[in-house]
Amino acid sequence: MCILQSTREVAIGQFVKSKAGRDKDRVFVIVDIVDELYVLIADGDLRKMEKAKRKKIKHLSKFNIISEEIEKRFSSDKKISNLMLRREIEKLGLHKPQI
Repeated sequence: MCILQSTREVAIGQFVKSKAGRDKDRVFVIVDIVDELYVLIADGDLRKMEKAKRKKIKHLSKFNIISEEIEKRFSSDKKISNLMLRREIEKLGLHKPQI
């Protein structure tokens, strides 16, 4: 795991928590940066990689932690699986809220 210096910046592989919407309080991983306002997030469970959620950055609470495994796979153009996303979130101890 890598730690970011600032909470203002976002990076692929960074862990985030949704602050708004029906996915509120769920933990996701940033899988792509669309532009300065939007990112694509997925968790491998509710939101799969194949159908990543486009979300405004201001609606996300950012953790200063980046998954090196996801970042490495993205930079080398290897596939990121849903299982990998779920395991990275579990490894961090960040689980989805119980409904």
